Amino acid sequence: MTGKSIQPALPGFVVLQQTAAGHWRVLGEVRRKPGLTAQAARTQAIAEATGGKAKAGETYAAVLRSEWLVAQKWDPPA
Repeated sequence: MTGKSIQPALPGFVVLQQTAAGHWRVLGEVRRKPGLTAQAARTQAIAEATGGKAKAGETYAAVLRSEWLVAQKWDPPA
């Protein structure tokens, strides 16, 4: 052993904004704020990713980074 410990990735969200029906734009990744409920943490992530400019009527998604990474893993058809 080298004495180095592997630190797990901190929980976070990938934040997306819907730009048109069925079209999404990735705004960025935001660390999850500890101590907040799941809904409050998502709201906080969207606010942070938009610089506080998110408005009612706009559609955003805050997806857990771990789920985002898992969702990208797939096997192409044989």
